[in-house]
Amino acid sequence: MASSRNGSPSNAPIRLAAAGDVHIRDSNRDEIGRAFRGVERDVDLILLAGDLTTHGDPAQAELLAEVCRTLSVPVIAVLGNHDLHADRAGEVRRALEDASVTMLERAHTVMGVRGTELGIVGLKGFVGGFAGSNLPDFGEPQLRAVYATTTADVEALDEGLRAISMCPVRIVLLHYSPTAETLEGEPAGIWAFLGSDRLAAPILEHAPDLVLHGHAHAGTFEGRVGESPVYNVSVPVMGKDFWVFELTSERRPITPIH
Repeated sequence: MASSRNGSPSNAPIRLAAAGDVHIRDSNRDEIGRAFRGVERDVDLILLAGDLTTHGDPAQAELLAEVCRTLSVPVIAVLGNHDLHADRAGEVRRALEDASVTMLERAHTVMGVRGTELGIVGLKGFVGGFAGSNLPDFGEPQLRAVYATTTADVEALDEGLRAISMCPVRIVLLHYSPTAETLEGEPAGIWAFLGSDRLAAPILEHAPDLVLHGHAHAGTFEGRVGESPVYNVSVPVMGKDFWVFELTSERRPITPIH
């Protein structure tokens, strides 16, 4: 378990910076580096909701690794669809892990932050659609394979949330959306490719304190799944490099700061 940033318990809220779809490449590497260095002094950790690279090129992942390697706060990330495009996801992941980024894929981690145990479940998630346009488990093997992939994600999310159930603060980090609310603004015809409401079932059951995702560049910033606030932290949606959130162990509402 990681130690708290200041090494001692504190009643101060945990502050985290979140972003998705940073899409690093040669042309924006310096801008992204400045953004990360600018936010690290104000937060306890950084969460990245996938699409870390532009094309899934390990060389692009190394650009982000160079940025993260110099940071004084932990970075936790999931991959997005762009990170898998070149079929070199393992290399992308290893480049970032070599820079001490915690990469989660159907996995969880527990950290000590300001004397509070913070549990994070992370996975890319996948497609499947929402009420009225759900992909069924029927038909061609290819379609049933897509359904099975999302099933495995749902099961992993449920398992992870059970594993961190005793943590005072619990977060879900995704790339694909679990709710149509944060897809408003995207053409309805592509919602099935932007997430799946099947991912909402474990969230409804376990009621984590915060759910973050990206992927929907033209979507809506804020939504809900049951009691849990959901934020689409895609950089184009936020209109800024990061959004900072404050969390407490008293189950008070999440405060999005800026």
